[in-house]
Amino acid sequence: MTGKADFTEEEWTRLKRAPFIAGMAISLSDPGGPIELVKETAAALRVVTETSERGELVAAVGAEATADAKAHKRPFGDFKPKGALAGQEILEELGAVNAIVTAKSSEEDAAAYRTWLWDAAREAANAAKEGGFFGFHAVRVSEGEQRMLDKLEEVLGSTG
Repeated sequence: MTGKADFTEEEWTRLKRAPFIAGMAISLSDPGGPIELVKETAAALRVVTETSERGELVAAVGAEATADAKAHKRPFGDFKPKGALAGQEILEELGAVNAIVTAKSSEEDAAAYRTWLWDAAREAANAAKEGGFFGFHAVRVSEGEQRMLDKLEEVLGSTG
């Protein structure tokens, strides 16, 4: 099985921040208010912390990411996408992380990791209703969020 020793320190850092970045992708794809942002962030965080059924690699990455969060370390590290290109920067980063995991992990661990990232994004997208008027006619996943989910699926390839 694949573990921390199979990656450089920089690669491991990128693996730890990737599920948070996947959640950020959704928040940036269709910005709502602060309540929506909190719900989306909390949903992605739940996926990060619930790793017991996802294999050794995801469990190891998730445990360390969770410990970092509890120690108040910034989950994004030095990754700071900016402005109009933020979505593209996020997709490029997640694509690069996927390439690292695919190259250095077993097929099973790579598939589990991709699914974990996908789940973080999907749960963030489903966390809060978007649009509507005082909640009426709001949708669970907005068009912008769905477009980002589609792009993430392309970047991550097979997610299961």
